[in-house]
Amino acid sequence: MSKIIWITGAGTGIGKALALAYNEKDNTIILSGRKEDQLNEVATLLSNAYVLPLDVVNEEAITQAVAEVTAKFGRVDVLINNAGVSQRALVTETSNDVGRQLMEVNFFGSVHLTKAVLPLMLKTGTGNIVGMSSAAGKFGFPLRSYYSASKHALHGFYEALGLELKDTQIYTTVVCPGRIKTDISKNALKGDGAAHAQMDDGQLNGVDVDICAAKIKQGIRRNKSEIYIGGGEILLIYLKRYIPSLFRFIAKRVNPE
Repeated sequence: MSKIIWITGAGTGIGKALALAYNEKDNTIILSGRKEDQLNEVATLLSNAYVLPLDVVNEEAITQAVAEVTAKFGRVDVLINNAGVSQRALVTETSNDVGRQLMEVNFFGSVHLTKAVLPLMLKTGTGNIVGMSSAAGKFGFPLRSYYSASKHALHGFYEALGLELKDTQIYTTVVCPGRIKTDISKNALKGDGAAHAQMDDGQLNGVDVDICAAKIKQGIRRNKSEIYIGGGEILLIYLKRYIPSLFRFIAKRVNPE
């Protein structure tokens, strides 16, 4: 059965890879992001794409975008809240404005779009809602204080929403990628809001983004509540859960770049 799949942050990285992964069986892929030129480039690679530029920080724009999707398609089967931005700065270096920006994009942007789309899913009675967290959403990590906090917040929100939807066929999934080979570190914010503009070794040697997208797609299909993808850093999630003292010992010695 064909599906309507809405992906934010779809112009690059994991979002683009997910669009390609879902490019099958007459699916319609709604591509959203701030840079329309990137979205149009991705659209040329897809069989059936609908380009819908969107800045998830703008609540009015979200309302308008959902109205457009409702009028055009009448439903959303899978919503993947992938838009986000990372951080590379010490707490003491990060301005409060940059901290708020990270929370607005990573947490409130995801939450506000989810709330706007939810009535559509409740009307049809089915759907999958995906929040893109991070391994850093399961534990704190140097140079990522606000980023980690914004991703931690997603877990609380989507877990609560999932429990509220327990009597429906609407499922919430939180994805926790570790080091994936994308430009996330290049686009990460420094303490003054400027781009980090460097490819970290962790990203350069990370999991291939297409493999990451395939695992996310599989997890969504299985209605998994959480999905972990990465290398050895994923082990830290389990150490934090079961042996927190060992986690802290290791985390203090890991290169945060």
